[in-house]
Amino acid sequence: MQRRKFITNSLLSASALALTGNKSFAAWMAQPSFKFKPLRNNVGIFAEQGGTIAWLVNKEGIAVVDAEFPAPAEHLIAELKKQSDKPFEWLINTHHHGDHTGGNISFKGIAKHVAAHANSLANQQKVAQAQNSVEKNLFPDITFTTDWKTKVGDENIKAYYFGAGHTNGDSMIHFEHANVVHTGDLVFNRRYPFVDRAGGASVKEWITTLQKAQKQFNKDTQFVFGHAFDPEKVVGTMDDLKAMQNYMERLVDFVTSQIKAGKTKADVLTATSIPGVTEWQGDGIVRSLTAAYDELSV
Repeated sequence: MQRRKFITNSLLSASALALTGNKSFAAWMAQPSFKFKPLRNNVGIFAEQGGTIAWLVNKEGIAVVDAEFPAPAEHLIAELKKQSDKPFEWLINTHHHGDHTGGNISFKGIAKHVAAHANSLANQQKVAQAQNSVEKNLFPDITFTTDWKTKVGDENIKAYYFGAGHTNGDSMIHFEHANVVHTGDLVFNRRYPFVDRAGGASVKEWITTLQKAQKQFNKDTQFVFGHAFDPEKVVGTMDDLKAMQNYMERLVDFVTSQIKAGKTKADVLTATSIPGVTEWQGDGIVRSLTAAYDELSV
């Protein structure tokens, strides 16, 4: 019955659009599924499938932070080429996960350099080898261990490594003049995060990493997040970093208390909420609880 109703409603919607004229219907069908949005000072975001991308276009060149998957990356490249005929100077990865680096390959022969933290490169290579997909990857040719800086036209771009968190190779990328920072997946805005223990993640160090970031940037900084429960909220403020820190703190406190009370891992994983956490949503609470228990019970 529900399926019949859905099909009927879909047909009615299509019919209603058709009544407005073939040209309008065609325009509606042709609307892109991605978001390409300027933020400030030549910096903007792109979002289609995977982790949010940040981009810079100025009089001297183009820089991109993260690459989603191959098809979205090609859409982004096409949009950026409409904005400028300047060279793609840099592709920068915040970390190694496929929804941030899968699209690297689309930049082969286009981006002059790919940069990432040394641990991000190591993780990307390890995963590619395990999946027998080395040829489908474009690996960073520039790596760093603490911080790294480059310049594109009048914009300074600086990468910061504050420590482990979502993985052991997460960086935050700061467009200094625009004062826009891509946090990568160190912030899942109001969405239960993935904690990649196999990739060196740490729920305890994640807290410290976010504290360091808050000291480095300021109240005027605009932040781009890897993911958000509400797709419209992949851009935010320092308050969102504080909220993410609070989430990690409450997660650690809860799981620590459960372990001290003699609860088993199976017991902990039955929790459907974390005390003190009210805004986080999604279906990933078990991932957080599992990672926290595995780390804190050692």
